[in-house]
Amino acid sequence: MSITSQADLSGLQLISEAVGTTLKQMREYAQPGMTTKELDEYGGRILAALGAKSAPRLTYGFPGWTCISVNNEVAHGIPSDRKVLQEGDLVNVDVSAELGGYWADNGGSFVLGTDIHQHQPLVDASRQILRTALSRIRGGVRIADIGGLIENEARKSGYRVIKNLVGHGIGRSLHEEPSEIPCYYDRYNLKRFKKNSVVAVETFISTRATLAHQLSDGWTLATKDGSFVAQHEHTIVITDGQPIILTEANRIWE
Repeated sequence: MSITSQADLSGLQLISEAVGTTLKQMREYAQPGMTTKELDEYGGRILAALGAKSAPRLTYGFPGWTCISVNNEVAHGIPSDRKVLQEGDLVNVDVSAELGGYWADNGGSFVLGTDIHQHQPLVDASRQILRTALSRIRGGVRIADIGGLIENEARKSGYRVIKNLVGHGIGRSLHEEPSEIPCYYDRYNLKRFKKNSVVAVETFISTRATLAHQLSDGWTLATKDGSFVAQHEHTIVITDGQPIILTEANRIWE
């Protein structure tokens, strides 16, 4: 969407703070021995207390309030009472929701407890690459150029990017134009970021794989070769200068 009034900005700030706060508190609440279902129910209670409605549940009938992906899972992991979190797991939580007709999306990967499997460098790379990408986004910049930047930064860090998962426009619904903000240079994507528009930009940084594949549950996306992927995501408003980071309450850079 394109912001045309203070009411639009205020509405987006409200839902963005809700999803950002939920993500931060879920990250702090997670601990070894907890099921992903327990973590999701906790997130669902926070969203409800803030008056927000789960976007994946509202839009797609997703079987969870949030998406929780663990280790070789990349995205859209279904919360389960059979999946128990372990020390050193690579965990991704993605929280998107609606409030008052406005929508926001954010996500972040983190290492649970002690980093016994050495996932932290991957998490740090994904975080830093998102920060770098956002610092270059402004009205008129080609979307493909930001994708190329993400891909090049990943390569410099010794990683690759997932090519079939993308960022997107957001605001009045979960997915809007631009429909694709990839993590790689797509020379066929001629679109440019537009001032005052709202987008969700996300990094998918991988140890090896470049594609995520849907599992038999019909939702979860995972790597086939055992690769690990870290994802970080902010909802932003594009300006002539530095973007307004609406979901900064998630504190994913701290």
